[in-house]
Amino acid sequence: MKQTYSIKEKLGQLSIILVPILVTQLGMFAMNFFDTIMSGQFSPTDLAGVAIGSSLWVPVFTGLSGILLAVTPIVAHLIGGGKKKEVPHTVFQGVYAAIFLSMIVIFIGIIVLDPILNGMKLEEEVHRVAKEYLIALSIGMIPLFIYNVLRSFIDALGLTRVTMFITLLSLPINVFFNYIFIFGKLGVPALGGVGAGYASAISYWAIMGIAFWVIHTKSPFQEFTIFKTMQKPRIRKWKEIFKIGVPIGLSIFFEVSIFSAVTLLMSGYKTAVIAAHQAALNFASFLYMIPLSISMALTIVVGFEVGAKRLKDAKVYSWMGVSIALILAVLYGIILYLFRNEIAYLYTDDLYVLELIGHFLLYAVFFQLSDAIQAPVQGALRGYKDVNITFVMALISYWVIGLPLGYLLANFTEFGPYGYWLGLTSGLTAGALTLSGRLLHIQKKYRKEYMKEMKA
Repeated sequence: MKQTYSIKEKLGQLSIILVPILVTQLGMFAMNFFDTIMSGQFSPTDLAGVAIGSSLWVPVFTGLSGILLAVTPIVAHLIGGGKKKEVPHTVFQGVYAAIFLSMIVIFIGIIVLDPILNGMKLEEEVHRVAKEYLIALSIGMIPLFIYNVLRSFIDALGLTRVTMFITLLSLPINVFFNYIFIFGKLGVPALGGVGAGYASAISYWAIMGIAFWVIHTKSPFQEFTIFKTMQKPRIRKWKEIFKIGVPIGLSIFFEVSIFSAVTLLMSGYKTAVIAAHQAALNFASFLYMIPLSISMALTIVVGFEVGAKRLKDAKVYSWMGVSIALILAVLYGIILYLFRNEIAYLYTDDLYVLELIGHFLLYAVFFQLSDAIQAPVQGALRGYKDVNITFVMALISYWVIGLPLGYLLANFTEFGPYGYWLGLTSGLTAGALTLSGRLLHIQKKYRKEYMKEMKA
């Protein structure tokens, strides 16, 4: 990364960082997509089992990997402030923290997995597939979390193309082992949906190994000599990572888990309604990769500029990212409105379900506009290392405003199931407004502190 002096240069640098992040996020999204689709080709039961397992795993993974995202702003600040010698210590301790978190998740999973699945009252075979899929997936949990730390380090240097290529390499690996383990090829017994868990675990080990190799052998990463000297775990450094990371992880968890909560609350509706909701939500999640990627890119560039005390540049990047996300949201919102029926055909040919998906996608148009503001603003705030108030705002917006309002609209008005989407949109809108206000406040606060330092 380098200092920029004009809007054109800033757009160029942001684009160079953003595009690979977007491709990476779509790649990670595709891995889960292939697991689900290929399991469905084996049997409907295996599809259901993998879908249940994924719905339990994704909120946990996104929340905990969010904690490790703290490495990105920490390293960006160090690089921007010319403190490169402190980077190896941060990354090494981040790896220890990743292992620690992984072990906690595995331990908790051993205790709570059966009670959770039993509480769902699933068919016996679906229960078995979901449980064994998650057990297989857990084999790759430690390398996946370590990879998130290594990815955060690589991204913090602005070299997001590297993690893009690593993720793209993982896709054929995942599909290849899915084919072997799900359908029983090359002498391996057919494991169905459970095989998708083993395939993903192998893919996680592969991307961690590739990332280690890149950091150890390729410039400019090898110049940091991160793994040249063995380090002992340092609890003080873990505290710094967790102090920034836990609020980030919880903010992401509260946002992701609210969709799982809505899906559970909609279980009382007819199967066609639930299917339409899931299809529309799947497409909305696909579109969300755009503001999410902008958010991650802003954390990098804003963190770099704040670390270098270039507060004006940090401010320009912040609102530039929000503007880009909003413009794109308007464009694909129009496309969503005009082609919602064609999009619905991607998921089904049932006329009734098609009609329902089209209705849900109408609400998704407004949903995406709110997401296009709140996600990039959160990314900019992380660049300023402002995460605690952001976490509280996310909690209130999604769980105090969005979900209760959605429940009331769905159960006590004529909106029915669409009431939940109105509630989610209201929560996201509240988050967009409050977080934008917070960003303005933080920018003024940093400006005042900088002026005091200049006078002193």
